[in-house]
Amino acid sequence: MMTLRQIRHFIAVAETGSISAAAQVVHISQSTLTLAIQQLEDEIGVSLFNRHAKGMSLTHQGHQFLRQAHLILATVDNAKRSLQQSTDQVAGSLTIGVTSLVAGYYLADLITRFQRAYPNVDIRVMEDERPYIEHLLVSGEIDVGVLILSNLEDRHALQTEVLTHSPLRLWLPPQHPLLEHDSISLAEIVSEPLIQLNVDEMDLNAQRIWSGAGLQPHITLRTGSTEAVRSLVAAGLGLSIQPDMSYRPWSLEGDIIEARAVVDLTQTLDVGLAWRRGSARPALVDPFLSVAREQPAGRKPSI
Repeated sequence: MMTLRQIRHFIAVAETGSISAAAQVVHISQSTLTLAIQQLEDEIGVSLFNRHAKGMSLTHQGHQFLRQAHLILATVDNAKRSLQQSTDQVAGSLTIGVTSLVAGYYLADLITRFQRAYPNVDIRVMEDERPYIEHLLVSGEIDVGVLILSNLEDRHALQTEVLTHSPLRLWLPPQHPLLEHDSISLAEIVSEPLIQLNVDEMDLNAQRIWSGAGLQPHITLRTGSTEAVRSLVAAGLGLSIQPDMSYRPWSLEGDIIEARAVVDLTQTLDVGLAWRRGSARPALVDPFLSVAREQPAGRKPSI
């Protein structure tokens, strides 16, 4: 099924004439954007672009589709504006609990879109570790949580909804020998120096991955900062397994990092919503859920 996300990605490539330039505009990786365009072309059954050494140019069908794509987005924007007139009257406060990795790579777009739709709602955000966010949700001290759902413990007391499944991939520095391989497995990674992110229970996820594979990883660095992981990998100090939602193909210093799939790593990091089960939920939770469900899969983060 064609999505608004695919249409926006198509427009970005059409307007920039380049996958690399468009990837920076829409803040996803070049490989993800290339796949999105291929899937769109497969779905509609025509070639939208001519590929050549200097970039990409629209085919005749591509020019026709571009006009329709702009009309589609304009229609959606008009629909949002018509709804805006009614949501302007909604007021109150909404307290959101969020874990740190989600806060850094997922929350800003979600809150921005909610505030645009409900400008008179006061939003309060509390960031903490997942167990404490769970406690606050169950006790009714916060209204809704936006967090990694994979490690939830009190599932009988909470209702959840996954918004995106973020694949895990291997981050490598340029020219690393593994980049020459047609495929990469966990067994090929296990002896490499690995950088472990110790935030939002990423260390627990890693333990499950390696123990499930019956392998003992060679972890040489541990850090609570995703940006530190990015810079350390770019500097060639190790490799790291990270979710796509936090991937950006450069470090803070501007050094390039690569991301590759691992053939026997099928787990995803499931990001979504949690709210208290049973009793009537606060009035503003339902509007928040509706806005959150409109978010394309993946980041915005972040791919």
